[in-house]
Amino acid sequence: MRTMKVRTRWVDLPRLKNRFVLFSLAAVVVFAILLLRLWYLQIISVDQYRQLSEKNRIRYLPVAAERGPVYDHDGTLLVDNRPGFTIAALRQEVEDSDRLLSSLAGYLDVDKEQLEERWMAGKRLPRYRPVPLAVDVGWDNVERVQENAVDLPGVLTLVTPIRAYPYGEMASHLFGYLGEITEEELASGDYNNYRGGDFIGQNGLERFLEDYLRGLEGERLLEVDVKGKELRTLKTLEPTPGKKVFLTLRKELQLAAEEAIGDQAGAAVALDVRSGAVLALVSKPSFDPALFARGIYPEEWLELLQNSRHPLQNKALRGQYPPGSTFKLVTALAVLESGLVGPDYTVDCSGRIEVGPREFRCWKKKGHGETNLKKAIRESCDVFFYDVSLKIGIDKIAETARQLGLGSVSDFRPARERSGLIPDSAWKKRRFNDRWYNGETVIAAIGQGYDLVTPMQLAVMTAAIANNGKVLRPYVVERVEDFDGNVLSLTEPEVLKVAEIEQKDFDALKAGLVAVVNEPHGTGWLSRMPDVTVAGKTGTAQVIRMKSDEEEEKIKDEDIEYRFRDHGLFVSYAPAEAPEIAIAVVIEHGSHGSTAAAPVSKAILQAYFAEDDDTAPEDEVPVPEGEIE
Repeated sequence: MRTMKVRTRWVDLPRLKNRFVLFSLAAVVVFAILLLRLWYLQIISVDQYRQLSEKNRIRYLPVAAERGPVYDHDGTLLVDNRPGFTIAALRQEVEDSDRLLSSLAGYLDVDKEQLEERWMAGKRLPRYRPVPLAVDVGWDNVERVQENAVDLPGVLTLVTPIRAYPYGEMASHLFGYLGEITEEELASGDYNNYRGGDFIGQNGLERFLEDYLRGLEGERLLEVDVKGKELRTLKTLEPTPGKKVFLTLRKELQLAAEEAIGDQAGAAVALDVRSGAVLALVSKPSFDPALFARGIYPEEWLELLQNSRHPLQNKALRGQYPPGSTFKLVTALAVLESGLVGPDYTVDCSGRIEVGPREFRCWKKKGHGETNLKKAIRESCDVFFYDVSLKIGIDKIAETARQLGLGSVSDFRPARERSGLIPDSAWKKRRFNDRWYNGETVIAAIGQGYDLVTPMQLAVMTAAIANNGKVLRPYVVERVEDFDGNVLSLTEPEVLKVAEIEQKDFDALKAGLVAVVNEPHGTGWLSRMPDVTVAGKTGTAQVIRMKSDEEEEKIKDEDIEYRFRDHGLFVSYAPAEAPEIAIAVVIEHGSHGSTAAAPVSKAILQAYFAEDDDTAPEDEVPVPEGEIE
């Protein structure tokens, strides 16, 4: 039997001991570091990480407030709000924005570039505010987004109030429009309670009444899971809607005026003769304010800007036109007030008059014959006004015009006006460093030359004539109320000035204005009504002069290029015995006030007096062919 020998290896004990000590120290250091980190997290930074944890679990979502509703004089709702779906995204939850926007573009049926523009614009918003990518989204698109929510991290579907206009484009220039607040507005210091992404009034009543119409934003506190899915609502702070606004506007008159103007370009203003309250204010063509309420697209904005008929311009306040023969009312009062000419003064109109080396013609080629003041107004005889204007001069005419509210803004608060222009000798000296000539006087006396007015000024002037000299400040906001019915603002009628014109002079003028509409050969016959006595004056404002008077006589209106046709004007008030309403209508390139503007005035009066009969009275004598202006 063989014996096995086992070799024994002696271990180096001191070396082993050193290794053990080193490993032990390393372990102690590691555990010390872990303990220190744990102490830092649990003790020193507990508040910070608790907040981070809460942010991952809790969302703060703003809840938009409804803007205040707008009503007409009779309580009819004109501007409201409706719920709309907004697709938004939280930036802190979006890791791949390019992929997200590509997916959304397909679900929403929109161009990716459009979403990218909104995404880039949203970078100036606070990180906790959702970035609106698509506003007023249809339900079918919303369903597609929600069905694919798993692939759309950070995407939210919000229900937000959107401005609604039950009557479409009606009174759009008066209401104005909304727009997203700009960086410049935020930096101005005037919008301290606003944040990026807020919509504010940019024009019209929406801007003028912004402080009243804007409500107070609310807030929702939500609990979400790790994927951002909403689990429950922890807390809700309800938003406070804006205030209720009541206007002096009357829906029936506004709709009647807009329908009567139709596709023509122009403006109409109707005022209460006794108070200055605006009953209707129309500017055509108009625009759809709903486009701005949901966020207008660049191509839509560009289309409005490039439209040659300027649909964004409020022509009732910003349009400046030669007043044409409607200015003869001013010349008539100036002459009567001077005492140099009375109602019985006559001029033999042969169809022309010579002033210095020039010949000035009447619109009626054969003339009007012996013409006194009443006939001159009724048939709009140019030669009569040429003659009498030379007796008083331009400065007296300009002074009377300014007394009646022309040549300056009417102080209509909701929007900026233009002042128009009433020239005199001092103005020409300042402007051209030249003296005033008699030939310029006769032209200005019939509302041509340098004369410029706005439709609002014409309406103010007409109301002042109707109420015997009181120039009233036009206003459209009657009152503002909160939802408890407390009146926060109330507008009272205000007399800006009183024209220094005697009653007998107003009476003489008014007799002619009644004759314009109600007597044979009156140029305003198209506005005659069977049961209401209407007083008015037609006007035709020349846009461009032809090469010669003979050429003007031969060419037909329809053969003139549209942009070169004359403007048609008409001013009126009714009832003539006790005036209540004054109207001014301007139809751009309408050729004649009697055929283009007078029917619009009649439509407004029919709506005001609730008349349904549109036929002429049996004893009406039509104006002979060619006797229109």
